Amino acid sequence: MGLEMIDVGWLSVLPPLIAITLALISKEVYSSLFLGVLSGMCVYCFSTGGNILQAATYVFDMIALKIGENGYMIIFLVLLGSLVVVVTRSGGSGAYGQWAGKRIKKAVSAKLATALLGLLIFVDDGFNCLTVGTVMRPITDKCKISREKLAYLLDATAAPVCIIAPISSWAVAVASEVEDAGGLNAFVKTIPYNLYAVLTIVTVFFLSITDFDFGPMKKAEQDSRKEEAQTADADHTVKKGAVPDLILPILTLIVTAILGMAYVGGYFDGRPFTEAIGENPTAGLTLGTFAALAVAMVLYIPRKLMSLREFMAGVIDGIKTMIPALTILILAWALGGVCREMIGTGIFVSNFVSAVELSFRFLPAIVFIVAAFLSFSMGTAWGTFGILLPIVSMLCVGSDGASVLIPSLGATLAGSVYGDHCSPISDTTILASTGAQCDHLRHVETQLPYATLVAAVCAVGYVVAGFVRNPWITVAVSVALLLIVFVVLLFWQKRQNADTLSQK
Repeated sequence: MGLEMIDVGWLSVLPPLIAITLALISKEVYSSLFLGVLSGMCVYCFSTGGNILQAATYVFDMIALKIGENGYMIIFLVLLGSLVVVVTRSGGSGAYGQWAGKRIKKAVSAKLATALLGLLIFVDDGFNCLTVGTVMRPITDKCKISREKLAYLLDATAAPVCIIAPISSWAVAVASEVEDAGGLNAFVKTIPYNLYAVLTIVTVFFLSITDFDFGPMKKAEQDSRKEEAQTADADHTVKKGAVPDLILPILTLIVTAILGMAYVGGYFDGRPFTEAIGENPTAGLTLGTFAALAVAMVLYIPRKLMSLREFMAGVIDGIKTMIPALTILILAWALGGVCREMIGTGIFVSNFVSAVELSFRFLPAIVFIVAAFLSFSMGTAWGTFGILLPIVSMLCVGSDGASVLIPSLGATLAGSVYGDHCSPISDTTILASTGAQCDHLRHVETQLPYATLVAAVCAVGYVVAGFVRNPWITVAVSVALLLIVFVVLLFWQKRQNADTLSQK
C-alpha cells in the first residue's frame, strides 16, 4: 500500500481488542474481524488527518493486498475443497467401509482402526470427520460402539491431527500467520509444543486399547452394549467405487505435495531438501492437490463412477465449502497487516511488556488459556489463531520474549484446537456429530470431560515449557502426567466397581 507506519500509542491495541471482544459477545467471527480491520484503518486515517471514506478505502486496499500475497494458499484451499467433495462422491469411502467390515470383528480393533484412519486423513478436518465417519460407522455399529464414542474418535483425530501435520490446510494457514517468525519452519517447530494435539492422540489410543471410559461416555458405552447392533444406514450400500478410489488420490496428494514443495524450492537444482520445502510450501501443496484431483478424474470418469459434468459439479461444490474458511483467513491477514504494518501494535505491546516486567515464563500457559476461552466462545480455531498469532508474535519481540516464541505459538494453536474441539458451535464438532450420526449435544456432553482433562494437563505442561524451554522435556513430563492421571482414574474406577459388587 506504500504507507508508513505511525506511532499511535495505546490505540494500536484497539483493533485486535475490538475483534476479540465482538467475537466473544456476538460469537460471530466474520463481522468481528472486519470491524477490527476497519477500526485500525480509522485509527490510522484519523491520526494522519484522513477521514472515514479514506479508512474504508484502505480496508479494501489491505484485503486486496493480502489476497495477492497469499494467492497460492487460496488456490490450494479451493483445490483441496474440490478434492474432498469428489473423493467422497466417488463411493471409495463406502467401498473401504465394506472391505474393512469383513476384517474387523472386535470393539478394540474397530476403535483403533478409526483412530488410525483419522491419523491417515490429515489434510483437512472436515474431510477427516465425514470420510472416517462414513467408513467406520457401520463397523463400529456392528461392534456395539456407541455413536457418542465414534463422534469423539472423529473429533479427536480431526483438528488435533491436522494442526500437527505439515501437509494440511491448517499448516498452511498457520504458516501464513507466522511468516515473520519463519513461516512453515516456525510451524514445524511448534509441533512438539502443541501439547493438546499430542496428548489428545495419546488419549485416543489409551482409551481404545484399555477400553476405559468415564463420565457420560461410560454410560453411553454401557447403553450401546445392552442394545442390539444398530442397522447400517442405506447410504452405506456401495454400488460404485472401490477402495483405491479413496486411497490413491490421498497418497497422490501426500507424495506429490512433498515433491512439489521440493521442486518449487529448488531441491532438484541442488538446494538442500530442508531449505527447499520451506521456500514456497503453498506452491508445492497447490501442485500436489492439483495432481491428486487429476488422478481422481482419471480414476472416476473413464470407469463411469461419475460423468465429467458430475465431476466438475463436485469441484465447484468443493470450492463453495472453502469460502467460510477463506473469509476468516483473508480478514485475519488484513487485521494482522494493519496492526503490524500501519499502527505498530507489536512495538507498543513489546514496550509495554518490558515496562511492566511481565515474566515471560508464564506466557505459554496464559496464551493457552486465553486461546481456549476465545476458541470455545467463537467456535473456530482458525478465527482464534488468526487473531492471536500476530499478537503473540508481537509480544515475543526482544531477547527475553524470543526464547518463548515457539512455545507460545504452540500454546496458541493448542488452545485454539481445544476450544474448537469442545465448542457446540464449532464446525468440526458439528461435522463429527454428522459423521457419526450422533445427537450433537450428546456428543458435546460426552467428549467434554475427556478434552478438559487433557487441557488441564496441557496447562501444567505449558508452565513447565516456560521454565525449561525444551520441547522434549515438556512433552515427556506432560505425557507422563497424563498417563498417571489415567492410571489413577482406572484404579479408582476398578475399586468403585469392586465395592459395588461386594454390596450386592
